[in-house]
Amino acid sequence: MSQNTAPQAPRTPPPAYASHSSGWASGGSLFAGVLMLVTGIIDIFEGIAGIVHNTIYARVGDYVYRFSFTTWGWIHLILGILVALTGFAILKRAESGRIAGIILAGLNIVIQFMFLPHQPWWAMFSMAISVFVIWALAADESFGKHRG
Repeated sequence: MSQNTAPQAPRTPPPAYASHSSGWASGGSLFAGVLMLVTGIIDIFEGIAGIVHNTIYARVGDYVYRFSFTTWGWIHLILGILVALTGFAILKRAESGRIAGIILAGLNIVIQFMFLPHQPWWAMFSMAISVFVIWALAADESFGKHRG
């Protein structure tokens, strides 16, 4: 014997749950934008300090990745400008800012890893911030959608 019943549609979570989780992600991406803006500004100052006073950073041990401190200054200055502009775009809820934020946060992790011997505490802290930024921007599904 067979039943003539239509298959049931999969259950979706209640609207309150969906808005609650997207609220967390949306708040996280707002915080990520602020963190990127502040981190970018700090990197700009760090870059200027490295360019003007190329002896400002200490070298801790021997490391495979060797650049002059002036080169590190330029790397931090350029990265800082890009990260700060991207943080501003994230605060404006631009989809391009979200994509650039994920890419730049990943690049920041690599750069800060290479900079570990010179500023170990700041490098580790900046890498942790970048991991949070990547998570927050990747988790926010409402990004780029205008709410009205």
